[in-house]
Amino acid sequence: MSFENHAYRLFATLRDDPRGRRDFLRAMAKLGAAAGVVGGPLGMAALAQTQAQTQSRPQNRPQRQPVRQVRFDGWGGVVSQAFEDYAFAPFERETGVEVVSGTFGGSDEFLARVIANRPGEYNVAHLSGVFDYARFHDQGLTSALDESNIPNLALTIPQLAAPLRAVTGGSLSAIPYDYGTTGIAFNPRRVSAEHVARAGSRILIDPQFRHRIGGWDEWRTRIWYAAAAAGQNPNAITDMDAVWAMIRRHRDLTVKYWSSGAELMNLLAQEELFVTDAWSGRIAALRNAGVEMGFHQPADGVAWQECIFVLRGSPMRECEKLLNFMLEPEVAIMVAEAQYYPPSLDPTKVDLPASIRSLPGFVADGDLSGYRFFDPAYWNGHERDWAPMFSRVQKGW
Repeated sequence: MSFENHAYRLFATLRDDPRGRRDFLRAMAKLGAAAGVVGGPLGMAALAQTQAQTQSRPQNRPQRQPVRQVRFDGWGGVVSQAFEDYAFAPFERETGVEVVSGTFGGSDEFLARVIANRPGEYNVAHLSGVFDYARFHDQGLTSALDESNIPNLALTIPQLAAPLRAVTGGSLSAIPYDYGTTGIAFNPRRVSAEHVARAGSRILIDPQFRHRIGGWDEWRTRIWYAAAAAGQNPNAITDMDAVWAMIRRHRDLTVKYWSSGAELMNLLAQEELFVTDAWSGRIAALRNAGVEMGFHQPADGVAWQECIFVLRGSPMRECEKLLNFMLEPEVAIMVAEAQYYPPSLDPTKVDLPASIRSLPGFVADGDLSGYRFFDPAYWNGHERDWAPMFSRVQKGW
């Protein structure tokens, strides 16, 4: 049976469903990918529009040749798969622009790759945190988006774009795309929610959970939570000796540092960990898999955002079109449902479904002022000293 017949049958089945449009797009993305189609109903419409525009152009004026390919690099795993299924596949069919996906293990690795290659080799990247945005800007890798080509940017939470604009003097080289928190995950059969709420960040140095405590193997998070446990402002630390002492204390109580979301989920599901700092989206994924898991965001915990960054030398028109497509509410919601992190869409402007509103870390009124974020200048300014020091402390120094 042809792709068009499959699509018609799907539409006939789903058109009367209240979620018809979203479910139809979701099904089309999966079916199109499975069939290997770069076209279909959405693609045909885009092709017809392109042909009409081409025929109406003055023939004596040289025209910019459209770019047919954009490279996108991300973190891999379920996050990249969410982009592939619900953003890139329908975008390719609608525009004819192919999105070629790559992955990286960390932002340091990706930054080194970009610097080692000529401008334009890499185009769009899923970066974590404003500090990554600032690091890429400091290396001269930012572009200047034409926001008139990204009207869906107006649907996002303004507080997420503001720190990006502060780095690049008011302009943007990226769109905010999702956000989350690194809070406290706990096994409710082993640790009471009341105890976690009372202890806050200091639950990570509670000796009664010796060798059932975990932590992310990442210097910023370890220093942030150590500073919070020591009663200091993580964005303005006054006593680093006390912070290193707190990191050693946590290290001696820890059964294992985890380095990926998959490892975190496995350690919690197997009850090797009773309590750990954890990414909110991975806890949502565990709950979705049927694992009972508590999650608490302490007042001194940390939140973060991720952005879709366009590198200098990229084909801007096509990249801007991709960014705007990724911010289409139907697309952003499907990606968020797949990766378990709230989208950057402002809930006061976009009607978000219960599947999004129930995610850990979601802010119902769109006001993120109660969350604490890394100060990018402060943390990037200390990376050269603190990152290697943490590595030594982690190994027993």
